[in-house]
Amino acid sequence: MDEALLDKLETLADAAKYDASCASSGAKRRTGGPDGIGSTTGAGICHAYTPDGRCVSLLKILLTNYCLFDCAYCINRRSSNVRRARFSVEEVVRLTLGFYKRNCIEGLFLSSGIIRSPDYTMEQLMLVARTLRRDHGFAGYIHLKTIPEASPWLIEQAGLWADRLSINLELSSDRSLKAFAPEKDGTSIKAVMGQVGERILEAKEEKRRFSPAGQSTQMIVGADASTDLSVLETSDTLYRRYGLRRVYYSAFSPIPEASSALPVKPPPLQRENRLYQADWLLRYYGFTVEEIAAGGEGGMLDLGIDPKLAWALKNRERFPVDVNSADREMLLRVPGLGARAVDRIVEARRHTTLRLEDVARLSSGLKRARAFLIAADHHPGGLTDRADLRQRLVAPPKQLSLF
Repeated sequence: MDEALLDKLETLADAAKYDASCASSGAKRRTGGPDGIGSTTGAGICHAYTPDGRCVSLLKILLTNYCLFDCAYCINRRSSNVRRARFSVEEVVRLTLGFYKRNCIEGLFLSSGIIRSPDYTMEQLMLVARTLRRDHGFAGYIHLKTIPEASPWLIEQAGLWADRLSINLELSSDRSLKAFAPEKDGTSIKAVMGQVGERILEAKEEKRRFSPAGQSTQMIVGADASTDLSVLETSDTLYRRYGLRRVYYSAFSPIPEASSALPVKPPPLQRENRLYQADWLLRYYGFTVEEIAAGGEGGMLDLGIDPKLAWALKNRERFPVDVNSADREMLLRVPGLGARAVDRIVEARRHTTLRLEDVARLSSGLKRARAFLIAADHHPGGLTDRADLRQRLVAPPKQLSLF
């Protein structure tokens, strides 16, 4: 790799680190075959560790960090005094293939600042994916960041070549978006989400390829005064109305020469974590936004405990529940029991009456769950109503003495 290209890579890989929406769950298993190159597994590619411990990676870069827009929260905004660089389409293709052949990556995540015009930028992003697929037979994962202001035709062309498209909403309220990103329009962003969502559904019905891993978005947390309740309400709307695969939450990171309207300190990272946990409850555990938010105070989640436990502690009258007779929906609300564990419990109790040791074999979260469960040989008695239950459940483990 020549020095100039390496210099661009250093700049544009660093510039891409603020975008959290780069996971690829949902991508279908695919191989390039004898005449192609690359592959993607059924588990997809993400910038993290998979649940089975496998580390997967992708080339995560910007096409350029030049930008016509001046979003106050963005390090690459027009008025920012940062080092700039730009890849050509051919350079991104060469880097992707080169890193793949060296077994460094399993796919590409490509975003960009806005250069010349939204249409020009979207065309360049689309050409990277099309060149990789059509000219090189690349079958690895490709995630493209779409430009909402671009032509609908260009966005649809991108969906023909990419595994996933993502459109960042950035902030949960239109008021905040107008204040901090005046060139962006929340209504237009959501309209593009609707367009992409419709094309994904049509493609599935017609059994053809269009962004098969769906679409996602990102919201920045802590840049404005939005509460967790407001953020989750927006996420809930996006999931229901546009069929998004994921909403990613990114804690605001203070940037040099920032607007005085922005916070000088980042929010607690625990807030981002609690939002992800709440998002999981919203999508897979049957909780409503209002129920999740009620576990905290003033529209903010409790940073000290996870939102499922927070809800249970405020709804103690609904516990304990009998592991042998409670319906699945209620078991999903028991702290410590995950969805897989609940499914195992429901299946196992068809054949036997479950004791506490049986639950322990089916779930790793029994320590937290036992205060909320009844089993054949176990009843928590008054433990569920103890004033110090929270402290007992979240207290750090005592250090073992050597003597």
